[in-house]
Amino acid sequence: MTRIKICGVRTPADAAMVAAAGADAVGINFFPKSPRYIDPRAAAEIVRALPPFTAPVGVFVGMPLRQATALAFQLGLRAIQTYDRPPGEDPFPFAHVPAFRVKDATSLAMIRSFIAARKPAAVLVDAYVEGAVGGTGILAPWDLLAGFDPGVPLILAGGLTPENVAAAVRTVRPWGVDVASGVESAPGMKDPGKIRAFVAAVRAAGD
Repeated sequence: MTRIKICGVRTPADAAMVAAAGADAVGINFFPKSPRYIDPRAAAEIVRALPPFTAPVGVFVGMPLRQATALAFQLGLRAIQTYDRPPGEDPFPFAHVPAFRVKDATSLAMIRSFIAARKPAAVLVDAYVEGAVGGTGILAPWDLLAGFDPGVPLILAGGLTPENVAAAVRTVRPWGVDVASGVESAPGMKDPGKIRAFVAAVRAAGD
């Protein structure tokens, strides 16, 4: 079964709604420059709103790993997702999911090299957009990623929507998918109908 993470959840009500729709994980964005940013002081209520088996994941950009793990401990997060330069330290007991922006075959080689040295819990692959970190709504290169086995679970992000995610799952065969802008009515505003349609499309693609 393809796992589903809905990223950029900003309210306890949206967290509960996303879990009820069938998502496996909720992304809480701690990058201040993102329209989906949430103040760490407000994040505890989002985590409290989640049922026991829906995993809260912290999304960090540029924050020192020691600081990120301290925040993850305070909030009871399950995993830490990092962008930019993936840290070399071991964040155990938190699952580490480094994100990579994929442009070409060289990008895949970099992912393999990182995994060989550090063996993270999973890797997230996103579209490469010059000057942007993630959440751009641009498609990752599915054809390049088809058949790519990094040796750890692969999570596909980048431009996924309820309309295209089934094709993405069938093409790339990822362990999981990650969506933010594709299930929003406006930046940072989650759309319940789109979320339900997204989950249904992923589940149908795996049948």
